[in-house]
Amino acid sequence: MAKNLLIVESPAKAKTINKYLGKDFQVLASYGHVRDLVPKEGAVDPDHGFRMRYDLIEKNQKHVEAIAKAARGAEGIYLATDPDREGEAISWHIVEILKERGLLEDKDLHRVVFTEITPRAIKEAMANPRQIAGPLVDAQQARRALDYLVGFNLSPVLWRKVQRGLSAGRVQSPALRMIVEREEEIEAFVAREYWSIEAECAHPSQAFTAKLNKFDGKKFEQFTITDGETAEDARARIVAAANGALHVTDVVSKERKRRPAPPFTTSTLQQEAARKLGFTTSRTMRVAQKLYEGVAIGEEGTVGLITYMRTDSVNLSADALTEIRDVIARDFGTRSLPDKPNFYQTKSKNAQEAHEAIRPSSALRTPAQVAKYLDDDGRRLYELVWKRAVACQMVPATLNTVSVDLAAGSDHSFRASGTTVVFPGFLAVYEEGKDQKAAEDEDEGRKLPLMKPGERVPLERINANQHFTEPPPRFSEASLVKTLEEYGIGRPSTYASIIQTLQFRKYVELESRRFRPTDVGRAVSKFLSSHFTRYVDYDFTAKLEDELDAVSRGEEEWVPLMERFWGPFKDLVADKIESVDRSQATGARELGTDPKSGKPVSVRLGRYGPYAAIGSTAEDAEDKPKFASLRPGQSMHTITLADALELFLLPRKLGEDKGEEVSVGIGRFGPFAKRGSVYASLKKEDDPYTVDLARAVALIEEKEEIARNRIIKEFAGSDIQVLNGRYGPYLSDGKLNGKIPKDREPASLTLEEAQKLMEETGKPARGRFGKKTAAKKAPAKKAAPAKKAVKKAAKKVAKKTAKKAAAKKATKKTAKKAAAKTASRAPAAGDASRDADDAPF
Repeated sequence: MAKNLLIVESPAKAKTINKYLGKDFQVLASYGHVRDLVPKEGAVDPDHGFRMRYDLIEKNQKHVEAIAKAARGAEGIYLATDPDREGEAISWHIVEILKERGLLEDKDLHRVVFTEITPRAIKEAMANPRQIAGPLVDAQQARRALDYLVGFNLSPVLWRKVQRGLSAGRVQSPALRMIVEREEEIEAFVAREYWSIEAECAHPSQAFTAKLNKFDGKKFEQFTITDGETAEDARARIVAAANGALHVTDVVSKERKRRPAPPFTTSTLQQEAARKLGFTTSRTMRVAQKLYEGVAIGEEGTVGLITYMRTDSVNLSADALTEIRDVIARDFGTRSLPDKPNFYQTKSKNAQEAHEAIRPSSALRTPAQVAKYLDDDGRRLYELVWKRAVACQMVPATLNTVSVDLAAGSDHSFRASGTTVVFPGFLAVYEEGKDQKAAEDEDEGRKLPLMKPGERVPLERINANQHFTEPPPRFSEASLVKTLEEYGIGRPSTYASIIQTLQFRKYVELESRRFRPTDVGRAVSKFLSSHFTRYVDYDFTAKLEDELDAVSRGEEEWVPLMERFWGPFKDLVADKIESVDRSQATGARELGTDPKSGKPVSVRLGRYGPYAAIGSTAEDAEDKPKFASLRPGQSMHTITLADALELFLLPRKLGEDKGEEVSVGIGRFGPFAKRGSVYASLKKEDDPYTVDLARAVALIEEKEEIARNRIIKEFAGSDIQVLNGRYGPYLSDGKLNGKIPKDREPASLTLEEAQKLMEETGKPARGRFGKKTAAKKAPAKKAAPAKKAVKKAAKKVAKKTAKKAAAKKATKKTAKKAAAKTASRAPAAGDASRDADDAPF
């Protein structure tokens, strides 16, 4: 057995490092976190110093056992989990588990940290071990406890006041608020009309355009002209004043430098990968993880290609700088190499966590050299990281901007600008992307002809162009990450999980790669902003992040931080459970009155989404209200009375076919056509409000044809049928489904063979929402007949029904308590993801 045990987080990393260490080392992976808070109330106990109850994560239990077994026989234990507070916490949890089992007596325990998986970096880390950093562990524990307390206490409030199954999180909630507030800005936006005037100049050496910048002796601004009539009048006056030519009055040439962007942090990598490669944040992190953990590079073997990808540092090591400068001199010439390395200011206050920026582990490995060893995603992301790291150490680009003023008579003038690259510098390798182009970007790369003051430039024509102001754009993944970082919300490892959670909960949807909040998301955000204002406040969330950072630096204790948060939060939750009206919480809106019935028309959020109602929804209302689901694309926050009334045109009676009425309607599972007792779903291209009788009948006939072809064979005196299914032929008696051997022709089966196959392979048939139950296969001799199995299943159902009935009889108080308890339990089942910020969200 190996003398030493080295523990990392991922199996890929373990495999790579195993090749670098000798036979004296055994390398095992923890597969991420090994313990998490128990998923029940009381996992964090505020009354006893926020004591936390942990349990082994079930899926990683076997990996923990393997580590414990190896630790028993090892002389030295090296903890080499990731170099951030999450990694530090994983090392601490492993030590706690080994301590509890008495496996650390007389053992040498070392914490080793490296930000790249290369032989040099690992050798250096092993030569310089340290102890587990308590402040980093405290910071991670405090974050986990905060997220647990918010999730377990705020989510049940949402269940009771907004909709069952919802949840809230400490960091995701402010991010959701950002998206919702942007949507409200867009809805409130009123477009303004404005006109621009442009001259087309026919210079002998090169045609170009110029924009009006002075009109009637005054500066021409965006809203100087706001209607077509005034614009046409102005155009005509300028044409008359110009008399066929513009006169050059001034030529200004300015040279400026543009510095390269710093090397990648987690945030900027995610932003650029979204802009340039179209990657989601989670895809970027997944691909970066593979590049970091190791890729087989020909004879060189498995090597980590980039440094650790969860960082907010822009620092580069001395070795990396030397190597990058050698590459620049070799591939781009000494003119592209500054006299001294470029240094960038990091935003991180955490000296203990200030690792390197994301860079290639060796700049000598060019994208072209490693391309054949990588898949397409890996190749593209590695190229992005390599180019950014090399470009950041190159000289600035030298740009020349020329601006020319051209007069049209004495009262009007135009300006034309062009920018050319004098020396590309870093632009020869890489240019940072932008979410929105600035006005000066339009002049980039535009070259003007040589002109001198006093020169006459022939005028081709003058155009007046209509424009309208545009609302602010919805957030893309790149712009959302950038804004979260600017506000100080979340940390490098959490941006991807924030976005994933918002989408998973269906609080937001991606529409043309931009985030649009759903009605549920808006209801949650509005409720939290109205009643838990402080806890979705951007400054409050950012301040809490700073306090956690202070804990990680050892400047603050974590328990007092928790106490300051918990007291006011607990009191507010208790108050809101009692005081908030549900209809207010869901964002219900009164739209007006139904002209036919005179009853109020409203929109509300229900269990299955937003719906419209005609009539009062109060329990004591005399008449039952009519309900209709909103159509896809409609929002309860913007729907008008007319649109809502249109929803009640369904079900529509289309006529008769074969002596039965044909109608269309919308059910829980979407729009359908119906004839008698036969239902057929409408296709995507069919609109239930306009579909005609012929089309509805065609869909119903198609459904019946499929049903007719479904039966391959029936047996007289038996319920068993041979049927065509989605995955091929199978047997069924309506209660059990059985398999047919692949080498057997289904139509040739006899009743005896079918019965035998049902006994051997029969499993309970699954309904549309039935759970897949793994039935234990009994030996052939003792196989229970089909009827017996059905009887057994029926007994189970009856037992469950009886239990439910008994529960209903519970007192109101008990039921209320049980509901609250259930609500508080549900969010805790969240996966303790390596990148998660608010696990219970």
